[in-house]
Amino acid sequence: MPSSPPPPAPPSFAAAFRRLGALASLRGRHRVLHLTTLAFFLTFLVWFDMAPFARQIGDELHLDDGQLLTLSLCNLALTVPARIGVGMLLDRFGPRRVFAAVLIFAAVPNTVFATASSFPVLVLSRLLLGVVGAGFVVGIRLVAEWFPREEIGTAEGFYGGWGNFGSAAASLVLPGLSVLLAGHTGGWRWGIATVGVLSALYGVVYLFAVRDTPEGSAYHRPRRQGALEVTSRRAVFGLLVVQLPPLAVLGLVAYRVHDAGVLPRPGFVAVVAVLVVGYAVQAARTLSVNRPALADAHPPAERYPFRLVALLALAYFVTFGTELAMASLLPAYFADTFGLGVAAAAAAGSAFACTNLVTRPAGGLLSDALAQRRTALRILLTGAVAVFAVLSRMTGGWGLWTGVALVALASVFIQGGNGAVYAMVPLVNRRSGGQIAGLVGAYGNVGGIVLTSVLVFTGGDVRLLFLAVAVCTAAMALLTVWLPEPRGTTGTAAAAASPAPRESPAGMRAGSRAARP
Repeated sequence: MPSSPPPPAPPSFAAAFRRLGALASLRGRHRVLHLTTLAFFLTFLVWFDMAPFARQIGDELHLDDGQLLTLSLCNLALTVPARIGVGMLLDRFGPRRVFAAVLIFAAVPNTVFATASSFPVLVLSRLLLGVVGAGFVVGIRLVAEWFPREEIGTAEGFYGGWGNFGSAAASLVLPGLSVLLAGHTGGWRWGIATVGVLSALYGVVYLFAVRDTPEGSAYHRPRRQGALEVTSRRAVFGLLVVQLPPLAVLGLVAYRVHDAGVLPRPGFVAVVAVLVVGYAVQAARTLSVNRPALADAHPPAERYPFRLVALLALAYFVTFGTELAMASLLPAYFADTFGLGVAAAAAAGSAFACTNLVTRPAGGLLSDALAQRRTALRILLTGAVAVFAVLSRMTGGWGLWTGVALVALASVFIQGGNGAVYAMVPLVNRRSGGQIAGLVGAYGNVGGIVLTSVLVFTGGDVRLLFLAVAVCTAAMALLTVWLPEPRGTTGTAAAAASPAPRESPAGMRAGSRAARP
């Protein structure tokens, strides 16, 4: 009989730091990590390719501020349900094919947007491009299939931090590229179209360059498709509650577009009606898929605490939601508070975003290094409370460099919190890992929309928003007391522990297709 693999070493900072050097490797699982990070980078590059050209597009196509706001909201809106839907597809068809499909699909609405001349076409294309923002979810499960439990936080943090840099790269690279390709007038069309083509080409490369799982590890799929499988009667009703906010926030987006004078009242009523019907359909599907859970028929070995999913979703609402809100408001905040010009204010505001390359991986590494992963999240949330409480008191008299330093420190805790959340998400339930990652990711977008909307109710007072963030992070830090420690395994751990499970012929055919390089 084959001998059992040795148990992993207990978590420690020394072991976590020793593994950092391996991230530079381009072999084995690290090769898969880098290829997948590049795929995520390209999806964010495409998703945010309108941002650096927004004013130019408005001037050339004669769009008013309400129409530009509508385009920005459309870019975010469908990402919320798309992350949940892509998670379902991912669990069913495997990450290799789904990520390749997202990358190739991105070129279609992106090209439509680049060639559009009418506002309705711009709206439709940006709505569809919101689906591309769901690509993040795919890599979360793929990385979890390739890395052991003791390295999962660092690997997922690297993937999230460096892939997320695609949004910053759009602002840094695309304006210069557009001028190089076509000059100033109309150059935005060429810059945007080019990244769509690159995304599609890389989608083809990715399809043949990676595998879903390492050799000897089966790709586990949910037994029932159509909704997230939970394992207890209480969890079914908890899931029905958790499914409400992602749809409700779409109603909030529709209201903001209506309030801006772009969406007429009948259109707003129609959107709300569609959302109500959509929730009813989703609830019926959830009840159908989870009939075994309603009957408490799942054996103890298969159960996982849905409370863990719900609390991680709330944590990501706070951490990633704050990141999205800061990205949209910090340049204007620095301009108003310290009297900076547009370029200087943008540079000061970038102090929050540019640290993501280090801070998100650091949050994952902290989670790997501590005996309890929830402790890492609690530490980072507590730090965020302190910094945002101070920011809520800041005035122009404090000095520009003090403001930049505080914003950079806030990013350490918030973006580190993102890494700590996704160090736990893949360990909840491997079989439904894509759907869980998608649900938690959707809550991050919900948080961004809700926190940004706070400014509407505070008269644009950013300091009150900082205070709201401090209150939310304090509440979440307290809730970590009830956060269960994730006990799941990753793909490599399962492969090492036992041979791949025997499946039906149909399941074997599906698994072999998913694993084909």
